[in-house]
Amino acid sequence: MRQPVTHRRVMAIAAPIVLSNMTVPILGAVDTAVVGQLGLAAPIGAVGIGAVILALFYWAFGFLRMGTTGLAAQARGAGDEAESGAVLMRALLIGGAAGLVFVLAQPLLFRAAFALSPASDEVESLARIYLGVRIWGAPATIALYAVTGWLIAIERTRGVLVLQLWMGGLNMVLDLWFVLGLGWGVGGVAAATLVAEWTGLGLGLWLCRSGFAGGKWRDRARIFDPARLRRMLSVNGDIMLRSILLQGAFTTFLFMGARLGDVQLAANQILMQFLEITAYALDGFAFAAEALVGAAVGAGQRQSLRQASILPSIWGGGGAVLLFVVFLAFGPMIIDVMTTSPEVRAAARHYLFWAALAPVLGIASWMLDGIFIGATWTRDMRNAMLQSVVVYGLALAVLVPAFGNHGLWAALMVLNLTRAATLLSRYPRLARAVGQAA
Repeated sequence: MRQPVTHRRVMAIAAPIVLSNMTVPILGAVDTAVVGQLGLAAPIGAVGIGAVILALFYWAFGFLRMGTTGLAAQARGAGDEAESGAVLMRALLIGGAAGLVFVLAQPLLFRAAFALSPASDEVESLARIYLGVRIWGAPATIALYAVTGWLIAIERTRGVLVLQLWMGGLNMVLDLWFVLGLGWGVGGVAAATLVAEWTGLGLGLWLCRSGFAGGKWRDRARIFDPARLRRMLSVNGDIMLRSILLQGAFTTFLFMGARLGDVQLAANQILMQFLEITAYALDGFAFAAEALVGAAVGAGQRQSLRQASILPSIWGGGGAVLLFVVFLAFGPMIIDVMTTSPEVRAAARHYLFWAALAPVLGIASWMLDGIFIGATWTRDMRNAMLQSVVVYGLALAVLVPAFGNHGLWAALMVLNLTRAATLLSRYPRLARAVGQAA
């Protein structure tokens, strides 16, 4: 029996995701806070640069999370459980292979990344230590995108919460032990994350055990079916290009901030933790939209599509306003916890308003992303992102020379607003293409 889309169902999916997703940026915040206790700007900047470089590499394969959710949710909505399991297996194979390529190609990848980065010699040296350890977690990290996407698609989001709590808790304990206890510095931060990633993959595969039931994972004819593979490659290819463009935009933000000096780089890195918390927390509602929209599209129900688009967005909008208030009220306190450097604290407070404003200006783009991912209208997502990045580039060229770091943050807000506008203009056509009105 097809379930109606209700506020209760939205929250049953979204609540565990909101909690679990918030642990992901908390990992980065803990990393930053632990090295911040050293009282120096360079280690903070090194962890920030290293994490952004890895995010740029890995999130080129973020399609495994998004594409898996959309395709598996549609299969579930159509009642095709065998295809849902096959989607998971295809994604895991892609993730493992991609991770091995990253490990083998690490010298070339790091050389290219630092050729583009304007960081100081001290920051770059520390970042190389961080990257040299973290890269060995690439297969686990990328495969976890597939695991998470599949669990969201089948609405087992409590499993996602368990997975993230395990990884976050272990990372925190090991961070404190390796960095403050053993004195491993930046390398200790990387080692803690590496252990959390591999143990997390093992737990994630166990949580997905129903996808391997009945021998579905051994059905080679279905897994490698040419038509299904072509569709998966098309969807994932579009999302990959979209992800590359988006990560390129955020990487440009950090690198341009680095040109303003190590203190500005460190301050922006701390404020980016606010944005990470925002994005992952509110993406919980976007993920709910992905699962519900995907099921509606698979079932061919236009009314369910409308409900799956509107109800999660209501909750997401409320969350954005709440985060705006929380960041303004408690932001200075959070900054002080994350670093002991007086100059970094002062700079981060000066630009705090932009980090607080980001949820309000970004929520529409995040919710529309979820809707289009669930519908697997990925070509429209790709084209909309391309248009948005062009506008972002123009904003950077105009605002940064005129207003410095304020201009840099303003350009980031322009990016989010443009993403929302370009996707919203395409939504009516999407709605008309799905099933019947009743």
